[in-house]
Amino acid sequence: MKFVRRSTFAAVALATFACLTSAEANAAPGCGGASWYSDYTRTASGERMNPTNLTAAHRSLGFGTKLKVTNKRNGKSVIVRVNDRGPFIRGRVLDLSKAAAQNIGMVASGTAQVCYEVLG
Repeated sequence: MKFVRRSTFAAVALATFACLTSAEANAAPGCGGASWYSDYTRTASGERMNPTNLTAAHRSLGFGTKLKVTNKRNGKSVIVRVNDRGPFIRGRVLDLSKAAAQNIGMVASGTAQVCYEVLG
């Protein structure tokens, strides 16, 4: 009887995790501040940061998640892949690679107000 209960608990826990993961993938768009960085250190996903790649850091979205990021000031957009954790500054929702920041015209200012949406 204990085996059945543990198996049931494991199945429910796994199903709950799967629902959270799929809900996260269909998350509503987010808006807030973004900044950019240009290091060659390791990212939280384990890959080396390359400022010429179109990548981003987000606090909770899964590694590999594709995002469409739009600069609210000029309407320019870029598609990035989440490969790191951050930003750790209040009010910011994304840290972008330098290449991504260049694509949406925010390198000179260093920061911008952006909106992002998760791509399916």
